[in-house]
Amino acid sequence: MYTLTEKPMKSAWLGTPTRALACSVHWGLYAIPARGEWVRSVEEMPKEDYMPFFHQFNPVDFDPKQWARAAKEAGMKYVVLTAKHHDGFCLFDSQYTDFKSTNTPYGRDIVKEFVEAVRAEGLKVGLYFTLLDWYHDDYPHYGDKNHPMRNNPAYSNEKRDFSRYVEYMHNQVREICTNYGKLDILWFDFSYENENYVMRGETWGATELVNMVRELQPGIIIDNRLEVSGEGFGSLWECNPTPYHGDFVSPEQIIPPAGIQDKQGRDMVWEACITMNNHWGYCAEDRFFKPAPMLIKKLVECVSKGGNLLLNVGPDAKGNIPPQSLEILGEIGAWMKRNGESIYGCGKAGMEKPDNGRITRKGNKLYYHLFESSVGPMPLMGLQREKVSRARYLATGAEVSLAGDWTSANYPDVVFANLGPDPSARPGGHRAGDHPEGVIGREKEPCLCPGPKN
Repeated sequence: MYTLTEKPMKSAWLGTPTRALACSVHWGLYAIPARGEWVRSVEEMPKEDYMPFFHQFNPVDFDPKQWARAAKEAGMKYVVLTAKHHDGFCLFDSQYTDFKSTNTPYGRDIVKEFVEAVRAEGLKVGLYFTLLDWYHDDYPHYGDKNHPMRNNPAYSNEKRDFSRYVEYMHNQVREICTNYGKLDILWFDFSYENENYVMRGETWGATELVNMVRELQPGIIIDNRLEVSGEGFGSLWECNPTPYHGDFVSPEQIIPPAGIQDKQGRDMVWEACITMNNHWGYCAEDRFFKPAPMLIKKLVECVSKGGNLLLNVGPDAKGNIPPQSLEILGEIGAWMKRNGESIYGCGKAGMEKPDNGRITRKGNKLYYHLFESSVGPMPLMGLQREKVSRARYLATGAEVSLAGDWTSANYPDVVFANLGPDPSARPGGHRAGDHPEGVIGREKEPCLCPGPKN
């Protein structure tokens, strides 16, 4: 990677500031069966078959300080924990249910310990809170789109009072917004509908809920899932926001092809939430982890499109972050230590991406992330030579020459960077795709090192 600084322009580039990189943690009873966070729904598991995990929950290795350190060392700026997931199990000491971590053999308020540990590392604190609840008796069972008992007529909804559930859910949100100090992010999940139910917006008492949250936690950031799920943009996109629209859009398991713009073409604030493997919660058989070089590229892609990356880890039943996840976080952190300037506070470059990488921007600085070597000098399309003051390798500060050679003489209107011979062609050089830290220069070796392979 190298940086290129432009001379001041007459008009400022306008873009959406990015929050860069963050971590989500999905953890709960589902770590014990270790078949993913949706295990009750996928297997249509009755409550009585799930309750043994409640009586077994005893994560003796849980160390929130280690979690927080791992996130910080990876270059993350905030961490979001599942205070409650869809199974209804609470990692906090709620007075409105017995289905909580303080009533398990472990007996501790996990949210409290998590919040304290994350703050101690200087990171911002986020809590995830689901709108669904497969444990609560008044939540729709039979015929619901997601409930484990959706296909079992023995679980009729005749005597269920959804208003009681809404009151219960609001009370729990009040608890997490009151009992754990300042929260920076509240991540609701999620709204949906089918032929039987419309579970979105005012079904959740959304206006009242958001007003309460903002009163208790001034300055908090809220996602958009009181009205949509991961596949929707909501009323912000419609340019007709509801009182509960939230502050950002939350695409899931995808990076928007061109960022996200509203109906009038204005950039929106968004955060792509991505798993390291194929599950949010711990799944013992899911070993399909995305390699760190791939995730680094996806981080760069998000920032280059004006977005943020929320990367998930799923600790196991004992409270350990899987070693594969820790290894990936370590590699990302090593890269961020050298190249974080091109990520933090950066956003869209306002110019076409190169064929072999991405561009991020901060003020009058352009950061070129090059994922592979060029044949000959590197063309920097879209730039005017007279507006470029200098170019440097970001990691070392070594100068990059912008003068072309005879191979580029036919293209006088294109700015070229002389990056030296292809390192894969030099004795002792890096083979294309082998560099673990991305596109950087080496001290006393001002050449382009090839980017990491996926």
